[in-house]
Amino acid sequence: MARPQPPKRATVHDIAAAAGVSRGTVSRVLNGGYVSAEARAAIEAAITEVGYVPNTAARALKMRRSEAVAFVALEPHSLFLDDPNIGSIMLGANAALSLADHQMVSLVVESGRDMERVARYLSGGFVDGAIVVSARAHDPIIQVIGDLRLPAAFVGHPPDLDGTIPYVGIDNAGSARELTTRLIQTGRRRIGMIAAALDRDSGSDRLAGFRQALGPLFDPDLVADVPHYDYGSGVKGMRLLLERDPSIDGVFAASDAIAAGALESLREAGRSVPSEVGIVGFDDSTWAVRTQPQLSTVHQPAKEIGAVAAQLILRQLRGEQIETLGRLLPTPVIWRDSA
Repeated sequence: MARPQPPKRATVHDIAAAAGVSRGTVSRVLNGGYVSAEARAAIEAAITEVGYVPNTAARALKMRRSEAVAFVALEPHSLFLDDPNIGSIMLGANAALSLADHQMVSLVVESGRDMERVARYLSGGFVDGAIVVSARAHDPIIQVIGDLRLPAAFVGHPPDLDGTIPYVGIDNAGSARELTTRLIQTGRRRIGMIAAALDRDSGSDRLAGFRQALGPLFDPDLVADVPHYDYGSGVKGMRLLLERDPSIDGVFAASDAIAAGALESLREAGRSVPSEVGIVGFDDSTWAVRTQPQLSTVHQPAKEIGAVAAQLILRQLRGEQIETLGRLLPTPVIWRDSA
């Protein structure tokens, strides 16, 4: 009696036939390339229909690759867990890598010892590339990536980033300038800022945009410098601003989490928002709609940023030329009730 034959393994040809597209279009989706949303949806449905399972072991052996990409976050462990922005960037990157059948490995760097460990890991052949989030000026990770010549994409643009390494981000200065201008238009005149992370481009650029919008209204004494984009920094920063000038009537918080903390300090001080003090945040994260009142803010497309960073890695792995090394995504102002 003949043994039953195992079921035939579904192929790219089967997916293309089921989706009604070319094999090249299917290959682009499987490798993280760009196709229209309609074609992508059809291909994803066809993958499920035909039961396609990629032979990752054979492909990795042939290409001498790990089929894994590192997500390197240079943040304190507590902030990595609490910051919805970082989480959304990570989810966007993971979705794009998963669709291309790559694994994402999360690495958190909080200390010099962490950096040494991560450098050894990146050099060990365990990953094919790295997405780097929250790098500061002169951060050791920049040299590590450059020395290894590892395919990489940075979220944000440290000033000393190698000119050959691509990055994705937003126009922090322009967005801060637009949001501050909107705050001025509500009639506020004593406007301060809780400025965070001034050792990286996002923080310093937001402060620059704030200063540009205020012009002669800018008062350096009404800038509270805090280390992180977190709730606790907002509480402390707002208390400091109130001590410096109890008549302050407007606040630009460098993130929604900071703005939420600032609202707590304003409540403690008996100041009403927005009738006495108008406050705006940045990111349009989950913090923005959990506060009372809800925050006027700038929408940062965090998931899309993560997806674009992942696609930049995949393009490098395919040997494609990256024509535009820096890509900035749009950031509309979302105006709610806090100002």
